[in-house]
Amino acid sequence: MQNNANKYLRSEKLPHIWCPGCGNGIVLGAITRAFGLLNCDQNNTVVVSGIGCSSRATGYLDFCTLHTTHGRALAFATGIKMARPELKVFVLMGDGDSTGIGGNHFIHAARRNIDLTAIIFNNSIYGMTGGQSSPLSPLNSRATTAPQGTFERPFDLAELAQGAGATYVARGTTYHANMLTQLIRNGADHKGFSVVEAVTACPISYGRRNKMGNGYDMLLWQKEHSVPVEKARKLTPLEMEGKFAIGELYKADAPEFTDIYERFIEEKQKKNKEERQRGVN
Repeated sequence: MQNNANKYLRSEKLPHIWCPGCGNGIVLGAITRAFGLLNCDQNNTVVVSGIGCSSRATGYLDFCTLHTTHGRALAFATGIKMARPELKVFVLMGDGDSTGIGGNHFIHAARRNIDLTAIIFNNSIYGMTGGQSSPLSPLNSRATTAPQGTFERPFDLAELAQGAGATYVARGTTYHANMLTQLIRNGADHKGFSVVEAVTACPISYGRRNKMGNGYDMLLWQKEHSVPVEKARKLTPLEMEGKFAIGELYKADAPEFTDIYERFIEEKQKKNKEERQRGVN
């Protein structure tokens, strides 16, 4: 499996640039292992990213990749999928990239149920661009834009995705790396808009400001504060306070956008042909 996964990496680009203790390398490892399980065809797979620490991952992946503008990864990916619906398209984004400046694209990709697999690296902060709080930063957490702690309520990414129309929603952590691999694989196998939230650690920009320790300490925090979804569904909101569910959170079948669009074009072409024939007769 490891050798199979390694073929998807641009080894000449390693070692990576991420900070010591950063969980993004673990997420990248889960992604490449999922590619191995999917037996991805590198000539028919595209990986798109935006701006930020997480989005540097495309530089290490040996596919056709796009490192796009801040918040616009899903817009680029939508264009690719509409032009070439047979391609497998993955979109790698950070928490701010996807739900801050890219929030509008996120909800409409979900609404359309377009067949993309969105992997959100959630480290609760804008790690690369200045350490600002993001729409997923926990209440009262500190950042450069919230030195006394943020008072804005964060999104629950899974609930946002499901409410907007995504048909596959899952959450894993870098502590549960094997689970994360399986969730990415399952999301890629699903026909429709798939969202996999990867809870990851940023010891430098987030952990240091919030006194959470080093990368190891933050991995243990993920272990202690995550609850398997089957168990979480049996707990009360009070029992789940300060914790979050992990696993496959939601899955449904719904019409996929490029399929609908192709049928629409075929119907219009058929109608136009019939109208031309009637005009001749």
